[in-house]
Amino acid sequence: MPRFYCPTPLALGNTLDLPAGAARHVQVLRMQPGQSITLFNGLGGEFAATIERMGRSDVAVTVAGFDPVEREAARAVHLVLGMPANDRMDWLVEKAAELGVASIQPLMTERSVLRLSGERADKKRAHWHAVGVAACEQSGRNRVPDVYPLRSFGDWVARAEPGLLLSLRPGSLPLLQATASDGPLHFLSGPEGGLGPAEEDAALARGYRPVTLANRVLRSETAPLAALALLQF
Repeated sequence: MPRFYCPTPLALGNTLDLPAGAARHVQVLRMQPGQSITLFNGLGGEFAATIERMGRSDVAVTVAGFDPVEREAARAVHLVLGMPANDRMDWLVEKAAELGVASIQPLMTERSVLRLSGERADKKRAHWHAVGVAACEQSGRNRVPDVYPLRSFGDWVARAEPGLLLSLRPGSLPLLQATASDGPLHFLSGPEGGLGPAEEDAALARGYRPVTLANRVLRSETAPLAALALLQF
């Protein structure tokens, strides 16, 4: 059954117009009144809904049932990412959302290729949020991961919570040896070329522990996804 994100209050028996994006997808699928869809608003669970009316650009549905099902991972992993280049960041956000990431904090670091600020940064954040929404619609997740506003590394690290740092430094522990508990976890990974030495030092000073994935060097968009899969599954 088609699934759509509907970030509005949902209650049994309510009739409402779908958000523009969801309505457009229903139109593209050529669905008709009487057919069923699934809605979720990010607050947990999902709702069965029946299409009541198809307008030229709007779709009205009636909420017909609620299922409290949750498909979240057992561990909440919060990715902190030195942004890779444009298309790679899109791919990373999509796959991280499918894998169950709890949140994504994009950072502008010393070696970041992508440089954003002001309105461009706001538009990119909205775009990445939409990428995450589409991934949740496809994968069955009922909670959309937060994509936080872009921050500079220096601003972020001054207030950072301790976590794990993907590093090539000698003495870095294999990832799974460094995670004794199953609680929420922040995982920091750099852009193309990795974090600069001073940035790694600053993260270590905030309580980050250096970890490694294997004896190979993975791409900036691959490494955090590999870590996310290991940490959650």
